[in-house]
Amino acid sequence: MNISIRQLTAFIRVADNGSFTRASEQMYLTQSAVSGLIKELETGLGIVLFDRTTRQLSLSAVGRHLLPQARRILNEMQLFENEASSLTSLAQGQVRLAVSQFAASSLPAVIAQFAKEYPNIGVSLLDCSAENLLKHIQDIEVDLGVGTELGFIETEDDIRADLLYQLPFCVVMPDSHTLAQRDEITWQDLLETPLITLQGPFLDQVTAELDDSISAHVQQARYKVNFMSTALEMTRQGFGITLCLPYMPEVIDWVSANGLLMRPLTQPVKMRQFFIYQRASRALSPATIAFKQFLQTYFATHYNDLHHSDSSSSE
Repeated sequence: MNISIRQLTAFIRVADNGSFTRASEQMYLTQSAVSGLIKELETGLGIVLFDRTTRQLSLSAVGRHLLPQARRILNEMQLFENEASSLTSLAQGQVRLAVSQFAASSLPAVIAQFAKEYPNIGVSLLDCSAENLLKHIQDIEVDLGVGTELGFIETEDDIRADLLYQLPFCVVMPDSHTLAQRDEITWQDLLETPLITLQGPFLDQVTAELDDSISAHVQQARYKVNFMSTALEMTRQGFGITLCLPYMPEVIDWVSANGLLMRPLTQPVKMRQFFIYQRASRALSPATIAFKQFLQTYFATHYNDLHHSDSSSSE
């Protein structure tokens, strides 16, 4: 059995277009040449990839099963070409990055800084849900993923996770709020005032391992919104106080510029961890290694400065 890249390309193009004619146009081949490639592939494998009628062309059950594998192989070949072209130096290269929701807010600033140091390395950004982050890595659609801790990571033998940074859950309130006068703000203190929270998985992550009364108060917050910008503005307008992660300098600056105060919550101190994910069995290209190291240095410096600033301001 001798499967060629051209055969797999023809298989994917015909499947995507549902037509030999359109596939042949995209591959700059004749229709009969594309048909011949499919026939060679089917003969070599001893299977039928497409169900053909006079009016319709569609994937067979076997074809539907094999199509994702064909895409993955071509992605691997593209990755091979990209890595080979960047082996000599960092003068060129491409980094493909998948980022989950919270991390997506802070990554554009990092990429902009990276571009100043490595202007010839391109970084593409795919923002996605936390649930889909690992799939993009497993399917080799991206080189790296950045996101929050994933509870099912232990079951994924081929995924490597390196801690990038961690942030404490904080409360944001008007600087005139009664809680703002306290030296320490605990989770128990939240029971005294209306809450504004984000909807969705954020609530589960906030309330994990908290006392039942506190967890219920957070889960049953008076106001639930979709965006942190909405929660912060409602806090500024006096609707209540909100929970936040200090994940963006812009958020921290906005809070202080609008008469609000951000303070970490204690008893317990709850941290949200962010990781860099990659396939353990894959060697990273020099360009991707440079970007990963840049990420680690950037966040170590940024959040060390942030924590130092917080501790200095509280003294």
